[in-house]
This record gives sequence, structure tokens and C-alpha cells, in this order.
Amino acid sequence: MKNSVLVPIDGSENSLRVARRLVDRVDAYGGANLEVHLLNVQHPFSANVSTFISQDQIRKAHQDEGVKALVAAREVLDKAGLKYETHIVVGDAPEVIAQYAREKGCSQILMGTRGLGRVAGLLLGSVAQKVIQLTDIPVSLIK
Repeated sequence: MKNSVLVPIDGSENSLRVARRLVDRVDAYGGANLEVHLLNVQHPFSANVSTFISQDQIRKAHQDEGVKALVAAREVLDKAGLKYETHIVVGDAPEVIAQYAREKGCSQILMGTRGLGRVAGLLLGSVAQKVIQLTDIPVSLIK
């Protein structure tokens, strides 16, 4: 398996902390040859929304929100000179994260323990818990 890491980014301070940790310990994750994938998962709009808004507007809204969520993490990696790819996907976050890591052949998933999920205040976020259950790829959680 190649040296690659998937870093889910939701725009929260916790996910930004993960990007900083990656930069601080890049040698431990694979150094200059590390392949980094920043992934933002957008929650789908309810079916009723498409009654009022076109599919193109919905796609644009998801893209715009994803780009905003990735800005700070991209700045951290840019400043450190790390190369990366960004991905914005619509779906159920834990399922998308696990599937994307498999598809990209990632050797590790590096993510925060809590983010901007619907249930605040949990020690270990529900997204992180479910990702751990859905994948056999090593998951490192950054608190």
C-alpha cells in the first residue's frame, strides 16, 4: 500500500488541528513522498429542497460550502509546502470517508475526534466512531 493519508475536513477547529498535526509530524506519515487527500463531505439536502431549488444550484451550494470548509486546512498545508488533493463529496460522512479511503488506496485515515456534527459534546464523535467500524484501514484520531 502506498504512503497516503485521507484527512476528512469539516471546517471545525478539530479538523484544522488534524491538518496542523500532519504538518508537524509529516515524516512520521511518509515525509515528502506522502500523498495527502483532504476530503470534505457535505450533507445532502432533503428531497423537498429540490422542489424550490434546481439541481445545479444545489450542486453549487455543496461545492461552495465544501470549498469554504477546506480553506483553513489548505492554508496550513500550503504554508508547509505539502502537496495535496482536495475532494468534496455529498453523502453520509462516515460511509463516504471509509469508501474514499478504500478507493484512493489510503494507508491511513487521520481525523479529529469531534467536528461539526449534529451531536455536540461527545468525547468521541459519532462520525469517528462509525468510520472506525466501517473500515479496516488504520484510523488515527487527533484530539
